[in-house]
Amino acid sequence: MSEDKISKEIKSKFGNRLRIRVNGVLIEENKILMVKHKMSAERDFWSTPGGGMQFGSSALENLSREFLEETGLNITVGEFLCIHEYLDTPLHALECFFEVKRISGNATLGKDPELAQEDQILSEIRWMTMEELQSLDKKTIHPIFLGIKSLEELVLCKGYFNFENKYLK
Repeated sequence: MSEDKISKEIKSKFGNRLRIRVNGVLIEENKILMVKHKMSAERDFWSTPGGGMQFGSSALENLSREFLEETGLNITVGEFLCIHEYLDTPLHALECFFEVKRISGNATLGKDPELAQEDQILSEIRWMTMEELQSLDKKTIHPIFLGIKSLEELVLCKGYFNFENKYLK
């Protein structure tokens, strides 16, 4: 898919409206599970598995569904961590981050059912240490990871965050 087509597809499906998202922080053996999204031909974006809320389902149900779709893992949702307001026009989302634990399954790259097979933006799934995550270009990682020094510190994040998306431009 060309950059123009990727950008148009993302804008048409997810842009110019406020979305409520749920994200799961799964840490095992001092590594966090991350999913890479293809945002354009030149831009990748690493974040924790998660996605948009569906009307009529709770945050916990939505997160379990999204995790299974993107990773093939059945999870249990644990403690609420924080809310991050993501604003990088045309995308605007309130993202609720939860700790999650694996119940069953092996981590495999899934797909986004909101997108056609030829328009999929999920491109890789990977367990990462904090060092690996910090070695990535700041423009390619979710802002929630900017400024933290350890995975332990990540699960201590509490409250509301609205990081400037200066690294995303």
